[in-house]
Amino acid sequence: MDIGSKIRAIRNRKKITIAQMCEATGLSKGFVSNVENNNTSPSINTLQTIASFLGVPLPYLLLEKQQHMRVVRKETRTNTSFNNLKIDHLTSKGGLRMMIVEFPPGTSMGEPNAHEGEECHLVMEGKILAEQGEDSVILNEGDSFSWNASVPHFVKNIGDTKAVVLISVHSDTELHDVL
Repeated sequence: MDIGSKIRAIRNRKKITIAQMCEATGLSKGFVSNVENNNTSPSINTLQTIASFLGVPLPYLLLEKQQHMRVVRKETRTNTSFNNLKIDHLTSKGGLRMMIVEFPPGTSMGEPNAHEGEECHLVMEGKILAEQGEDSVILNEGDSFSWNASVPHFVKNIGDTKAVVLISVHSDTELHDVL
């Protein structure tokens, strides 16, 4: 683990000197230098002291680089289509996926479908019909809804203009083919 470089980077970004950090934490300059150079492994208690001083949660210091924030720039997003729907895949993390789905007037996701997980939706533009089991509701811009995705569900644009829906899907396993 490269905890030391992370501590140094946070300290430098916050413009904190080693001397200031040592004075506030009670740690010696030599020890802090060894930690930042990954020459020694501090105890969890010492890491908690350092994390508190730097104003970061302890777990952040323990994350591997690939576990840090993932950024997907608009121009690098993946776009797909399904049943005349335009799908803009925003980001994903483990079993969580976010996408923006554009429904041209009169289009739907097709037949009601079901899959593992939970879904949350935000209608960003337009007017849609959402159905699940015996429930049926008309939603407009700004409305949101959620459901257990293992129950067959259906979404259709019932307006005269395109409908745009932000969808977040969570599952205990990675989902690859929800839409």
